[in-house]
Amino acid sequence: MTHAVRRSPVWVVGGGLAGSEAAWQLAEAGVPVRLLEMRPHTGTPAHNTSYLAELVCSNSLKADYLESAAGLLKEELRRLGSLIMRIADQTRIPAGGALAVDREEFADGVTAAITGHPRIEVVRQEVTSIPPGQPAVIATGPLTSPAFSQWLREILGRDYLYFYDAAAPVLTAGSLDFSKIFAASRYGKGEADYLNCPLTQEEYGVFWENLRTAETSQAHLPEERRHFFEGCLPVEVLAARGKDTLRFGAMKPVGLVDPRTGRRPYAVVQLRPENREKTLYNMVGFQTNLRRPEQRRIFRLIPGLEEAEFARYGMMHRNTFINSPELLLPTLQLRGNEDLFFAGQLTGVEGYVESTAAGLVAGINLARRWSGHPPRVVPAATATGALLAHITTADPAHFQPMNCHFGLLPPLAGGKKGKKERKKALVERALAELAVFMRQTRD
Repeated sequence: MTHAVRRSPVWVVGGGLAGSEAAWQLAEAGVPVRLLEMRPHTGTPAHNTSYLAELVCSNSLKADYLESAAGLLKEELRRLGSLIMRIADQTRIPAGGALAVDREEFADGVTAAITGHPRIEVVRQEVTSIPPGQPAVIATGPLTSPAFSQWLREILGRDYLYFYDAAAPVLTAGSLDFSKIFAASRYGKGEADYLNCPLTQEEYGVFWENLRTAETSQAHLPEERRHFFEGCLPVEVLAARGKDTLRFGAMKPVGLVDPRTGRRPYAVVQLRPENREKTLYNMVGFQTNLRRPEQRRIFRLIPGLEEAEFARYGMMHRNTFINSPELLLPTLQLRGNEDLFFAGQLTGVEGYVESTAAGLVAGINLARRWSGHPPRVVPAATATGALLAHITTADPAHFQPMNCHFGLLPPLAGGKKGKKERKKALVERALAELAVFMRQTRD
């Protein structure tokens, strides 16, 4: 690519979180952008609308306090001028210590911002290839179309890794039995934003036995394709690992007290609001691949859900990602073709905010290359930089999608610190490094 300033638009392929963020960063840097999104003309197994940045699984962007890695990543993105974080903050709904959004308001807000930007042209068509020499951010996500997947296989010269991802059911509020459900956030964080369905030991045993022996929708899949991402396992897979696995995971009762008994339940199922009006609730951590009749039968064994109506059933779909440690530079450029940048879950980052971070960095770096400046590597001491360093340097033979967590950040210098003190020091170092990176990038 020449270092002359280009006037023809760069491409962003894919209008999810990463693609929308990349397009925004490019446009804000003065670069003309053509954002190509195949929906609604070509659908996917998971999307339901034509909105850009549609959230297809949970409506939660996870923890939003600085003592968590997810919260640190959000704060970094806010400071870097993330569109996704700005709209998420504007459309947030109560969710304890987490950042949850009204699903439709959020996607509508992102769509309005993108379509209203004077330097972004949104084109609704499926892309099957990218012309040689066309600078682009590829952010087609885990549900990349078969035709574009084939083109990627050809230019990458190797096949994908893959796993299967699952989404949790969404229930209507009017179908819940509130005489058996209590409102509370774990450890009192927030304003009782979650609904909690408590189970006794006997009720849990009945539920677990039925879940363990339930019929799933994957019986037709070849054995070699039954791979799951460990961070998003179907609830029935967890149940098969042992009777108490769920009680230490999605159904853990710690930090919750049933006001009717004054005691902690034996197990609990949490429900999180899906929208501002609280007419819909998501079964937290209950991503599943059970057949629909089995979902109705088994989840209605949970106290308070005996008459539950399903606004959306749980489902499982194929998620595709490339072997980034072999293919990508730390700047998210493709090795051997530095005009192409990759972003989002296609790179092996896992999660809404993580996908946004990859899109933001890819957008910034393509804008720099377009204007004749070298792309920059985000410092590994930041949450953003640590995540991208991992996906571009991990062992390619065992590469799996990764969420952001403190374990990715380089260790602190000096003596041992307590857990809280260590996290505080990691956050302070990350934000200081980010400030230097932003200043140098502007200069």
